[in-house]
Amino acid sequence: MTAIPDLVGRRAVILHRPDDGTQRLVRQLGLLGLNAHVQWAPLDLQATPADVVLVDADQGWPGLLPWSGRPASVPLVALLQSEAPGRVAWAIAEGALAILPKPVAPSAVYPALVLAVTAHARAVETAVRMERLEERLRMRPLVHAAVRTIERAARCDEEAAYAALRRAAMKRRITIEQTAAEMLAGVIPLSEAG
Repeated sequence: MTAIPDLVGRRAVILHRPDDGTQRLVRQLGLLGLNAHVQWAPLDLQATPADVVLVDADQGWPGLLPWSGRPASVPLVALLQSEAPGRVAWAIAEGALAILPKPVAPSAVYPALVLAVTAHARAVETAVRMERLEERLRMRPLVHAAVRTIERAARCDEEAAYAALRRAAMKRRITIEQTAAEMLAGVIPLSEAG
């Protein structure tokens, strides 16, 4: 079962023109334990830190959010009244992970926030995992070279050389790729893999 994120104490920035709807949204966010700030100007996360952003997707423009064209650095919820495909496309392009229909119903706020925060955490986790896998893939030629070096030095077959490299990695508690790189650089002696 997926854990529900704790929202209490988080900072929410609402990028929307101040009106009665935003006041109701601020009140609802307060009831959920979030500190809310409303502004209708481009977001600067240095000046106005945020743990979650709610943006008026009906009126949003390029440059309103600091990550335009890149993955959103915080969970983003689109506030949307329009059914115009262009507005929905803008919200998607900016990284919205949930939509709150306007006028905002108080009962819809919590589920939208939980969905956005959970989806953002998963996206960040996936990006980190992908980065690690890509790094390991880039280092595979080093593993191949280390295996060949062990084969020659220990006069063994590929399977035995790979097993020796794996044992050395487990002994040092580092990845096989790191072990191969250190072995080829002379940091780890070949005898440790033999």
